[in-house]
Amino acid sequence: MIDPGPAADPHTPAPPVSPDPGTSSSGDRLGPRVLAVIPAWNEERTIAGVLDSVLSQTHRNLQVLVVDGASTDATARIVEAVAARDGRVELVRNPDRVIPMALNLAVDRAAGRWLVRVDAHSRIPSDYVERVVGHLRTGRWGGVGGRKDGRGWTPAGRAIAAVMASPFAQGNSVYHYGDEMRTVDHVPFGAYPLEVVRELGGWNETQLVNEDFEFDHRLRATGRELLFDPEVRIEWDCRQSVPALFRQYRRYGAGKVQTLVRHPESAAARHLAAPGMVAVLALAVVLLLPRRTRKWGLALIAPYAGLVAVGTATTVGRLDRAGERVWVAPAFVALHTGWGIGFWREAISQLRRRGGARPDLAAS
Repeated sequence: MIDPGPAADPHTPAPPVSPDPGTSSSGDRLGPRVLAVIPAWNEERTIAGVLDSVLSQTHRNLQVLVVDGASTDATARIVEAVAARDGRVELVRNPDRVIPMALNLAVDRAAGRWLVRVDAHSRIPSDYVERVVGHLRTGRWGGVGGRKDGRGWTPAGRAIAAVMASPFAQGNSVYHYGDEMRTVDHVPFGAYPLEVVRELGGWNETQLVNEDFEFDHRLRATGRELLFDPEVRIEWDCRQSVPALFRQYRRYGAGKVQTLVRHPESAAARHLAAPGMVAVLALAVVLLLPRRTRKWGLALIAPYAGLVAVGTATTVGRLDRAGERVWVAPAFVALHTGWGIGFWREAISQLRRRGGARPDLAAS
């Protein structure tokens, strides 16, 4: 286990990342060695495709570690078959199954200078590694990430992909829809200098959800910056049903509580909007029950209903079929309420376990 330790003082200037001289440790002409790490669990449907996109990179000097969390399907066999054909690929076993441990296992085995995290449900274009490493080699950035373009293959999945690209879904999470290069507080499936990852102690292995944001927060606390480059595109499989989307965002909301307990200063308006909305809707339901307060309940619901209506109206035009458009409004509601309910459930659970004291998840 890599101990992440306390966050650095944000007022202390961070040591710059030294620019890369342009050759690998082996002195070849393929460029610097890059670790591509792919955490995986039961990914037999997608793992061959993501490996194909990684191995097709214009930057050829890769160490590709698929860290398998004790899959019960054919994931490991598929990876071993690819590894037999391409020596750059290696299967790493992760019996603990959780993502932060998978990432740290890969860091322990890393032979290169840069780390690129790749999701097992994604595809990346052939110049992806070349582009992110190009940014990192300047020494200017602590991390680099790109835009997540959702991909759906069911009617609901295509609607969810369109909703995820809406600012009405996730506020200022620009990596879902941004089109301008800028600094951000978080990047999805980021790329980092390995020296920075090791300096921070890797990913926090007690942060089972939202581990990527928690890591990025600690990185930014050292004074380093994260770059969002919209030309770096990630084609990512979103959830394919509204109930699955709700469950996903319920987990995300719970994970955000864990992060805020460790780093309350990391709170942003977009993190608290859904919990606030769920609290208002819960009060509205209570007010709707007695006839004499029903108008107040309706008044509380109206602003959120208007938000969903505007979000739906600006999203349905991206979809071709009525069978897809019908899922847009439910997807907005599932995303918002899932996050908010998960947030409150975890917050209440933590308070109960700690007898009303603020929980210290680092000790749990």
